[in-house]
Amino acid sequence: MQNIITGTGSYIPKIVKKNEDFLSYDFYNDEQKKLPNSNEVIIKKFKAITGIEERRYVSSKLRNSDIATFAAQKAIKKAAINPEDLDYIIVAQNFGDVRNGFTQCDMLPSIASRVKHELKIKNNNCVAFDIIFGCPGWVQGIIQADAFIKAGLAKKCLIIGSETLSRVVDPYDRDSMIYSDGAGACVLEANNTKNKGIISYADQSYTFEEAYFLFYGSSYNPNETQTTNYIKMHGRKIYEFALNNVPLAMKAAVDKSKIHINQIKKILIHQANEKMDEAIIDRFYKLYNIEMPEGIMPMSIHKLGNSSVATVPTLFDLILNGKLKNHEINEGDIILLASVGAGMNINAIVYQY
Repeated sequence: MQNIITGTGSYIPKIVKKNEDFLSYDFYNDEQKKLPNSNEVIIKKFKAITGIEERRYVSSKLRNSDIATFAAQKAIKKAAINPEDLDYIIVAQNFGDVRNGFTQCDMLPSIASRVKHELKIKNNNCVAFDIIFGCPGWVQGIIQADAFIKAGLAKKCLIIGSETLSRVVDPYDRDSMIYSDGAGACVLEANNTKNKGIISYADQSYTFEEAYFLFYGSSYNPNETQTTNYIKMHGRKIYEFALNNVPLAMKAAVDKSKIHINQIKKILIHQANEKMDEAIIDRFYKLYNIEMPEGIMPMSIHKLGNSSVATVPTLFDLILNGKLKNHEINEGDIILLASVGAGMNINAIVYQY
């Protein structure tokens, strides 16, 4: 039995934040010293490395649970199911609901409980919970839902990845330009049809030395209050970690699936950093002594930035709806979903559409 995704949905925020909008910012390093280069130089280098030209932010009236609900509603409609029939609602997120103008995380109740409330689901046997797994959270939610269904505990699961990172970034940290907001969702259902659905997966957590590569820390500006925390990262360490470990996890999932590497039509990898993602995929194919195929890796980061748990489901939904130029996924295509992020966590899924 291979469980299948029967519906997807996403929410792309309306506010566009372009690179040039950061020209007036003051940037500091982790030693709280102002960066010597001009913002023009900083932004040019940033664009060359990350590929990001612009990103999306939610409006002041919206919260994470709102956009998670919007994406969920679309996925439920596409799957053509009654939301009362859902057995689980799994929401991947990392900072809860953060009000506009605040940085304090609000996770009481969970985002999943808030989404279930907004969907007006009365079924008490529909269990709603959050998972905090860094950027790979939505992919991990799929893995958990698949396990529930295979164990006979569920038939239909709603998995959402949603985040409003724009509200937890330090405006004095140049890394703040990477992050964005967004939400993506899918419905996973039990299926008896062969050659369709989840074939295999691999997941790992590296914590001995890597646990705090991404962390919560105070502002880099010494003149700002040091009691307010923001998302921070050791970029170089993450880059090296990802290059050394993500390709191996992807290979583990593919080898477990028994498919041939050349059968993979698309690789939907977490939209973290264009150069890093390209290097990961290139190294993955080198493990098989094969050159990276042209057009194998769709990218949305150029216009949408890094929305953490939302990047993979949003990318998936955009492609299925014909909204990503020169990319499509057709029935029978085998795709690979992969992600890496805070924890440090890695996962990958081989899926036949």
